[in-house]
Amino acid sequence: MRCNACPRRCNVDRAEKAGFCGAPEGLRVARAALHEWEEPCISGKNGSGTVFFSGCNLGCIFCQNAEISHGRFGKDITDLQLMRIFDDLIERGAENLNLVTPTPFAERLSRVLREYRSPVPVVYNCSGYELPETLRLLEGLVDVYLPDLKYSRAQKAERYAQTADYYPAACAAIAEMKRQRPRDVFENGMLKEGVLIRHLILPGNTNSTIEILEYLKETYGDETLVSLMAQYTPCGETPDCPELQRRITEREYQKALDALLSFGFKNAYVQELSSADAAFIPPFDLTGIPKEDAT
Repeated sequence: MRCNACPRRCNVDRAEKAGFCGAPEGLRVARAALHEWEEPCISGKNGSGTVFFSGCNLGCIFCQNAEISHGRFGKDITDLQLMRIFDDLIERGAENLNLVTPTPFAERLSRVLREYRSPVPVVYNCSGYELPETLRLLEGLVDVYLPDLKYSRAQKAERYAQTADYYPAACAAIAEMKRQRPRDVFENGMLKEGVLIRHLILPGNTNSTIEILEYLKETYGDETLVSLMAQYTPCGETPDCPELQRRITEREYQKALDALLSFGFKNAYVQELSSADAAFIPPFDLTGIPKEDAT
């Protein structure tokens, strides 16, 4: 089957060759573990049961997970092995199943989730560069959508991720996510259902941050769940983008925070500047991935 799962529409047969995302026809994962560094409503007390998939259809040049997003490091697994991973995470107390960079595998995951029927919320943790028709395959199977809304300007999106169409595509995808999960439902401080929109403040790009926050306020109102992230750490290969070769400044951080407050968001998470540390990048060492063949 030819893959057109994301806005790139590579139209390649992944059994024969990889498209832009580099993902194989089946499932490939690099790490499965409890993760304590998501938003409090995602990580909770026990940690979020994160499963990091290999490959990425967005491919930002500064990605802190470049080993798996660009390098495609990981292990090919079966549907049954993925279900075993889910079982293990839940047995260890995972607050949810957090599927990280799942877009290249969305169709396959829709089949797995129909069979598995998770007893804890399923989180779809993605770049925002999605197709609404692909997201519709997941309707009723995903409880929490956790998309990024990264770039508002076509020139920057093209420069950083070869996606001049990123903003309209991501906005359309978030609209579909909000259609599927229009209410944000909390239980004991944990997000059980809804959409939490992340935005990473990039150095030299605070005007885009303001534009994105304004769009979210005007489109979805001041009760929109927003996560303003300050964790940018210089990674990857960015020789032609000197602005990306440093962390954000205190002034840039304050400018973004002032915008968040001025727009009156009532439900927002804000990372501290101390989050910009490579120590928070998890090791991609096949932790939690079954070694034996599934039968």
